Formats: sequence, structure tokens, C-alpha cells
Amino acid sequence: MLCMVSRSGRELQRYHMGRRQVVGCIPYRYKRDGDGVVGDELEFLVISSPKGQGLMFPKGGWELDESEEEAASRESIEEAGVLGDIECKLGRWSFLSKRYGTYYEGHMFPLFVKEELDLWPEKNLRQRIWMTAAEAREVCRHWWMKEALDILVERLGSIPQNERKPENDISLS
Repeated sequence: MLCMVSRSGRELQRYHMGRRQVVGCIPYRYKRDGDGVVGDELEFLVISSPKGQGLMFPKGGWELDESEEEAASRESIEEAGVLGDIECKLGRWSFLSKRYGTYYEGHMFPLFVKEELDLWPEKNLRQRIWMTAAEAREVCRHWWMKEALDILVERLGSIPQNERKPENDISLS
């Protein structure tokens, strides 16, 4: 069962050396053709900012009662309405929050999408858009997320075709 309300507040937020810890994911899938057949081309899911300030990948605060992977999965459900497999961490970045003028530490994971939800907590606040890696890199507003995307694309490109994620039975929109 999924919780259909976003967490809010910062009482449980993790901090490391004074920096707020945020965790996110880069949702991806293999593109389907008009007949629903999965091909080799990758697509990446970006979401709009609730304040209308560009596109990004799902991310948010890492809380004391969850692992990094649990936080990444929760954010993908809350902000993008997608479920899937969290994979090996892409890295950690230190960045300045323009909104708060303080440094944050961001942790990013790939998320192989297995299901898109019709309803999710922030559906009315965000749009989600599937696009190519080049398009996602172009529109993403955060430099550190672009770097994480580059790492993921390189990692996925090095996987032989016969070892890629198997086709799943779940229908994606």
C-alpha cells in the first residue's frame, strides 16, 4: 500500500556537517514503439518544479527514519508518481541552495521504472515528462543533477544488450 500524502516539515531531516541531506533519483525506462514493443532507446523522466522554475529529477529531504534508497523511492512516488527498482548510487554532490543561501548535500540514484501511477501525492503540483537523455540534460535546472544523468547514461551504455533489465508485464503510460 502506498501513502498518498507527501511528507512535510523538517523535524526529521538529516544534516551532515551543517548541510541538509537531500536524496533523489533519475527515473528511466526503455522506450516502447507504437505497438508497445520495448526497444533499446532510453527515456528519462523529469518533473516540473511546483513553483514553475524549470524541470528537474525528483528529490527531497532524507529523513532520520529511512535509508537513502527509501528516501529516493519515496520522493519518486511523491513527486513523479513512479515506482521501480532503485539501483547503485550515482554519487554525492555539494551545492548551494539559491532559495536558502546554504549548502546542501545531494545524493542521486537511478530508478528503473516499472509502474507509473495515475494518482500520486503531488500530481496537482507537478507535470512529468519523458524525454531523451540529451533533452533531459538540456532542460534540467540543476548542474549536479546533469552530472548524475551523465554518469547514469555512461553506466547504462556500458551494459551489454543481453544483460539489460528484462521486460516487465506492467503497462507504462
